[in-house]
Amino acid sequence: MRQRVPIAEIMTKNVVVAQVSDSLKHISNLLKKHNIKHLPVLSGRTLVGIISKTDILRLSFADIYESKDDIDETVFETLRTEQVMVHNPTTVDVRDTVKEVADLMSKAEFHALPVLAQGKIAGIISSADLIKYLLAPCHH
Repeated sequence: MRQRVPIAEIMTKNVVVAQVSDSLKHISNLLKKHNIKHLPVLSGRTLVGIISKTDILRLSFADIYESKDDIDETVFETLRTEQVMVHNPTTVDVRDTVKEVADLMSKAEFHALPVLAQGKIAGIISSADLIKYLLAPCHH
């Protein structure tokens, strides 16, 4: 049964990460450069948070002001990454099944979850990854 497949088989493995010491401007640039919506935040090699494109967009008052760049610069320089990220995010393990992760995501407001292997970041799984997998024709 396809729902018993370990999440490791469908997660994004080459996950882009940020360090908690990185500036919000750097994180915003990473999100744009890699065209991703979620970024695990590490302190050294330890996962300490997750930050999303939505978290960054919430900081921007661009719609109110005409010179958007000035406002963004001020916000980025005023706030630190740890003030914006979600601390101690919910995680899943590489051995968790597609069904277990889908159940977890369906019950909470998560759009992406860091995937750990022996406590270290191994990948990231998004709701879009799960939907694509579950809708794909069975490969027998």
